[in-house]
Amino acid sequence: MLQSSFSYLFIWAIALIVGLALSVIILGEVIYRLQNRRRPLASTLLVVRNFVLPMFAFMLFVQYVLQRPASDEIVKAVQTLFWVCVLHAALSLLNAIIFEQAKADTWRARVPKLLIDLFRLFLVLLGTAIVLATVWNADLAGLVTALGVSSIVIGLALQDTLGSVMSGIALLFERPFSVGDWLKIGDIQGQVIDINWRAVRLITFEREMVIIPHKLMGSEIIRNFSQPQSLHAERISVGFSYKDPPNLAKHVLHSTALETQGILKHPDPQIFTVSYDDSAITYEVKFFIADYGELEEIRDRFMSRLWYAAQRNSLTIPFPIRTLYHFHGPTSQAEGTSKKFTESLQSLPAFVPLDKSTNTDNTASGIALQHFGSGETVIKQGSENNSLYIIVAGSAMITVKDSSDESHEMLTVKTGEFFGEMTLFSGESSPISVTAVEDLEVMMISATAVNQMIDRQPNFAREISQILETRRRVVNTIQNN
Repeated sequence: MLQSSFSYLFIWAIALIVGLALSVIILGEVIYRLQNRRRPLASTLLVVRNFVLPMFAFMLFVQYVLQRPASDEIVKAVQTLFWVCVLHAALSLLNAIIFEQAKADTWRARVPKLLIDLFRLFLVLLGTAIVLATVWNADLAGLVTALGVSSIVIGLALQDTLGSVMSGIALLFERPFSVGDWLKIGDIQGQVIDINWRAVRLITFEREMVIIPHKLMGSEIIRNFSQPQSLHAERISVGFSYKDPPNLAKHVLHSTALETQGILKHPDPQIFTVSYDDSAITYEVKFFIADYGELEEIRDRFMSRLWYAAQRNSLTIPFPIRTLYHFHGPTSQAEGTSKKFTESLQSLPAFVPLDKSTNTDNTASGIALQHFGSGETVIKQGSENNSLYIIVAGSAMITVKDSSDESHEMLTVKTGEFFGEMTLFSGESSPISVTAVEDLEVMMISATAVNQMIDRQPNFAREISQILETRRRVVNTIQNN
């Protein structure tokens, strides 16, 4: 009898060892193949292999090898752990079949994670109740009554939180936004970094985190700058003097917008004449950007470049009407311009044949001072240019595009050097581009003025020719490669 009992236990032990080992090997091979195919079912089989199978084998070992009675608390505890593992595997399988394999634009793909978590919680509570009733013979009627009374008390105490949760479910099921979107909720603007049970977390432009409860969001107007498309239109108002022709002002605003990094060329920026105010004519610039998160940097680049463009085109950004300032008429203004022009002449190299001892009318003589901000293009490859530029202050980079339209850095020109000589008299389009490396001040001399300078000092023509020949060889080398 004893030998028969021992044989029985031995058979069960061998069966459990061999069966568990074979099951683990087979499941491991299946999991490996599913992972290579990126199938979500692999995660469920991992739970079965790592938790369900070991607990099932241990439960059989306790019952049939150790022969513990069914009423023993150790057996009940092992059975409880086994059913918890089974419940975990079942939830993983349900999630893999219904949600992880859901195709885009289906109701399964639109179900918010918050609702899925609530459904999982309900199934966990239901499974726990079944385990308590079957394994531990618990009286669920009393438990349900206690839970009912407790739920009323908890619901009254947490009505605001529960209200936010329910608002969150309704809001997230509609999915008006997702993590990473830029929103404006009331007076708050920020990027969504988290959506949880109770609230939405935003990070603002000031790098501050703002937590907005779902209940509060339900009563606010939400503006989404990232959906249905990331394209965003921004509007900036700028005022110019009444003496400045509107068409010129609009042309400068439009060209500055096109040259600003981050502003899209398609759709094309739009310029509107908005109103005639007390001290200025107000224009509105409407441009488009692709990433709302770069708005502040793009606005800064545009407004900075606009000052330089206004100076070059003699546009006046007037003072507010309530600001008192002294103006001594055109004579005083001309004297200030002439003084600045004379100071610039003193910084030019000796080979430039300009009269540096007299205050000439530089505008009438075809010579003008111009300013360019860092990063602005002075000459664009392919454009027409009939002026010579002598650098008074700052530096610029000369670049050339090869046959593959790839840009190459050719030369850096600094104070006292010049550029623009390649197309000064030829009438051809420029083979190079010139971009300001830092804030740049240049003396722009027209072709007529250059001819007059050459007549006075023929050596200047030789200086231009030598530099022209050297630069043209470098350009040809780059373009032919």
